[in-house]
Amino acid sequence: MKKIIISFLSILVLGIMINCSSAHIENPHIQREWMLVSFENFSRDQLVASKAGINLTAEKENGKIRGGAFMGCNRIFFTSEFKNKGELKISGAGSTMMACKNMDLETAFVKSFEKMKKYSVEGHFLTLSDEKGNTMKFVAADWD
Repeated sequence: MKKIIISFLSILVLGIMINCSSAHIENPHIQREWMLVSFENFSRDQLVASKAGINLTAEKENGKIRGGAFMGCNRIFFTSEFKNKGELKISGAGSTMMACKNMDLETAFVKSFEKMKKYSVEGHFLTLSDEKGNTMKFVAADWD
């Protein structure tokens, strides 16, 4: 009788562990949190102090990932589509509307972010670039 109860409990616990997992991650190289480490003329210290980064951990739906970003003041939301051959489409960007003391980074980020059309992942770095060669470089948050 003990063996039956132990077997039943083992199967129950295994079932719970499988069903309680987080969002299904189709591409762990993209679907993670990223910290902004290089952007325009902002220093790395400024980016770190602002806790600048993007979150791409949401489940992929119809090839798109709903993402979030933070640049020190407002919460930014967007939809991203990482396509073949390093092509990227960012759309539907919006944000909360708090007024903060220094919004230079946030303003520049929002202005540039939807213009990013290419991406590359090299090691633990994600680089986004536009058609003019402007870039944003991120490091995986679980790496730095």
